[in-house]
This record gives sequence, C-alpha cells and structure tokens, in this order.
Amino acid sequence: MITIDVGAVGDERELHALLAVTLRFPSFYGMNWDAFWDAITGLVQIPDHLHFVGWAQLGEHVPYGATMLQQALDRYQSQYRPEFVAEYV
Repeated sequence: MITIDVGAVGDERELHALLAVTLRFPSFYGMNWDAFWDAITGLVQIPDHLHFVGWAQLGEHVPYGATMLQQALDRYQSQYRPEFVAEYV
C-alpha cells in the first residue's frame, strides 16, 4: 500500500507532479489525464492499494482533478485489476 497525501495540493499541475513522483512515472510523463492513463496502464506497475489522505481538501481545491483521478482509477480497476483498491479519506 502506498499512502498519498493530496490535502495540500492546490492545482492540477501539483497533483500530477505528486502522482508522478509517488508512483514513479517516467520523466517524460505528460502531466495530463491522458498521460496518467497511459502511465498506469502500461508504463509503471501500480501497487495493489493506494490510500489517498486529504481527499476532501483536494475535492475543494482541485475538484476536476479529484474527479478525473478517481474516475481513472475506477476504470483501471474495472478494466485491468479487479483486486486493485483505492481509498479516499
């Protein structure tokens, strides 16, 4: 399990930068939601469990980013890894 604290993220660029570092995306990561999908489905191995803390703050400060992240991870689980768990607290 990896815990990612998103509570202090203020914009989408910061969110992508945090995800890139934490999930060890390649240096050429495009910092957008299409690139995020490409990274999690073919470039890196995502752990079985991601635990996001500060989710309410992320939703307040970066609502589109929070929605896109959750939708991408839900889609990843349903299409590729049913055992994958993402928690948002």
